Amino acid sequence: MTSKTKKIMNDPARIVPEMVEGICAAYPRHVMVHPENEYVLLSRHLPKEGQVGVLIGGGSGHEPAFAGYVGRGMAHAAALGEVFTSPTPEPILLATQAIHSGNGVLYLYNNYAGDCLNFDMAAEMAQGEGIEVRTVLGIDDIASAREPGNRRGIAGGFFLFKCAGAAAGRGDDLDRVEALTRKAVAAMRSMGVALGACSLPAVLTPGFELGDDDMEIGMGIHGEAGVRRGPLEPADAIIDVMLDTILGELPLGRGDRCAVLVNGLGATSTMEHYVAVRRVHRRLADLGVAVHRTHVGEYVTSLEMAGLSVTLMQLDGELIELLDAPADACMYRQR
Repeated sequence: MTSKTKKIMNDPARIVPEMVEGICAAYPRHVMVHPENEYVLLSRHLPKEGQVGVLIGGGSGHEPAFAGYVGRGMAHAAALGEVFTSPTPEPILLATQAIHSGNGVLYLYNNYAGDCLNFDMAAEMAQGEGIEVRTVLGIDDIASAREPGNRRGIAGGFFLFKCAGAAAGRGDDLDRVEALTRKAVAAMRSMGVALGACSLPAVLTPGFELGDDDMEIGMGIHGEAGVRRGPLEPADAIIDVMLDTILGELPLGRGDRCAVLVNGLGATSTMEHYVAVRRVHRRLADLGVAVHRTHVGEYVTSLEMAGLSVTLMQLDGELIELLDAPADACMYRQR
């Protein structure tokens, strides 16, 4: 019999609005809830006249994505869904209207069927009101499909939010913001490993079964099947499997520069994150690759799933400028 997990919550049906209320209470300088919809989080620094608006979003349960990346130098708004569920078109449209300042809105979300359907519907409605909308999908999960366009997005979306927000914040037009964000998409690859399941607030039972001594390489952030399940291996061996796969498509070599993201899925200790970082840096150093920035911690989680992911992003001067630009979002700051 599968045992139930425990969560600190009131009504599971209200957990997302209560989370949003808490975020606004904690970061009143950064964000506010939309007056007409409690699933829309708006930046206190909306686009200036003529600036591109950046809208991100997706299902809740991946915090700090997506709400945590709303603020100066990143997204202007986030449309949130229920846990692991796409936002509906209504909050997406309201957020679009709120951040449109005359030069269009860029939608950024991960490549999942529900998100694509609902964001596309909202985009059609916005365009009917004269708001130009462009879309860039997160497709960084190398384990999820052979063809890049069919892949799902995981933690690499953080880099997309950072690049798009920086480009929009400095005043680039919609064509340029879209082009630079697509460049970032093409430059990154991610892969994850899961050691244990999470449970949805409304159910409180694990979403999948994984043996006490097992791991699954390539599992998605909603528990989607990975590419290999087997006995838990030492940290270096796990990271090597993921890096070998990533580097097979992202052939970094001597003289190249990259950004690294080691992302925890919700129940992985900081100690384990840095053990993984150590191996990633050693492997890249052996290749002669310079690491420009390393991000470590929980950036895109999966409730309390145990495991982590590794993202590499190959950099040039344009992407470095965007990654290095200041940001002051409610759950991410860079000076």
